[in-house]
Amino acid sequence: MATKQHTIVIAGAGTFGTALAERFSWNLHNTVLLYNRDQKVVDDINENHRNSKYFPAHVLSTAIRATTDPGIFAYSDVILLVIPSKAIVPFAEQVKPIVKGDPLVINFAKGMSDDGAFITERIPFSRTCSMKGPSFAIEVLNGLPTGFTFGGSRKDYEDFRDTVLPHTSIQLDYTSDIRAVELLSILKNMYAIAIGVVSGRYNSPNVDFLVYTKAVREMRGFLSLFGCDPQSIFLYCGIGDLGLTSLNDLSRNRTMGLLMGKGFAIDQEGSPTTLEGYRTVRYMHDFIVANKVGQDFPIALALYRLLYEKESVNQYISTVLDC
Repeated sequence: MATKQHTIVIAGAGTFGTALAERFSWNLHNTVLLYNRDQKVVDDINENHRNSKYFPAHVLSTAIRATTDPGIFAYSDVILLVIPSKAIVPFAEQVKPIVKGDPLVINFAKGMSDDGAFITERIPFSRTCSMKGPSFAIEVLNGLPTGFTFGGSRKDYEDFRDTVLPHTSIQLDYTSDIRAVELLSILKNMYAIAIGVVSGRYNSPNVDFLVYTKAVREMRGFLSLFGCDPQSIFLYCGIGDLGLTSLNDLSRNRTMGLLMGKGFAIDQEGSPTTLEGYRTVRYMHDFIVANKVGQDFPIALALYRLLYEKESVNQYISTVLDC
């Protein structure tokens, strides 16, 4: 009996969307389509098998096709949302009338919707899940084994694992707690900045892991505060993604912290590209204050004072190391 072909539509042909397209194309039973609004990027992928805007030196699989036509969502089996977090909910609402059937919709973005809700709770589809894990786009593109946490129903997890993932070298662990997966992916960016600041000042593995361990404790506290499973911290989306983002210099959020720790002034308010971790700090600060639990989250509060109240780096480091 012939194996069913699965149509995978990836919304977003940026770095991560392109990298995922490459990996999913390794499974010959996947039909991989990239949707992007930039006609130049689409033409480059279709005609040259490159995405020169993001990966100028990499030749993509010839099986990948790209388009600016949203009609490709109509008959998708799986939709991957790999666009900026602030754009996901309006985009999903836009394509929902086009979609026929009941596709699995996977959120790969790391952030919250504009009203502070988890993205998966605002996507207007019945089968939604979240995939997060320690994964730099360039390494995904180059085929290195990579782990993600799948947050969703067990049936969707097993179907996706067994039909879409074979031959991709992508590994999954699992939780039914979608909110935990979403929350951890948001928090790790914030704590990557927090750890980056002390790394910039000390350049010391001892100090890095001192603060890293405290950050894990606070992240677990946030899981409980949001009504999520605190054991989720031990998944790929937890300590795995935090380790990648906070201790590796390819991370933009860690780099921001490093620069601050070295004495550079960072103006995120005036930046055209505001890092997710920066936005998360304000939201989590307000949540901590509203719940009157500041004593449990000294790093998060100290980072807020550093970024938004212009407290000195010296005072921030003193607070973080002594808490």
